[in-house]
Amino acid sequence: MSGSGAGPEVQVLLVEDNPDDVVLVRETLLEGSLTCKLHVVPDGFEAMNYLRRDGAYAGVPRPDLLLLDLKMPKKGGLEVLAEIKADEELRRIPVIVLTTSESPEEILAAYDLHASCYVTKPADLAEFNRVMKTIKDFCLTIVKLPSRED
Repeated sequence: MSGSGAGPEVQVLLVEDNPDDVVLVRETLLEGSLTCKLHVVPDGFEAMNYLRRDGAYAGVPRPDLLLLDLKMPKKGGLEVLAEIKADEELRRIPVIVLTTSESPEEILAAYDLHASCYVTKPADLAEFNRVMKTIKDFCLTIVKLPSRED
């Protein structure tokens, strides 16, 4: 699937436990003419269930792109990233770490686990919107995403 906006909807999975950040990401990703479908899960445990299509997530579409927070209950983002990249069926899904942490250790750990990129969430609302629009423009219009294997 290409990120050109033509063709099927781009499936994005947001793994985020902060409801305010979910609203901001949703508003930014869904505005405009790109065909994008946002799915949201609140923690790493649910993310892995979603990705593996377990239980309530049977039959959900495989995401084309994953936006992953690091600081979450039940299972943290680095643990989720390690599981994704170790799984033959999931490892090609591009993962953007989207977190408040600026810890050099977490940045290195995320890249060591093959994160596609690491983005620190700005505290300022206008800057957060600008960052999300940049991610959307880059990932969904410029980048060529791997074919979805449903």
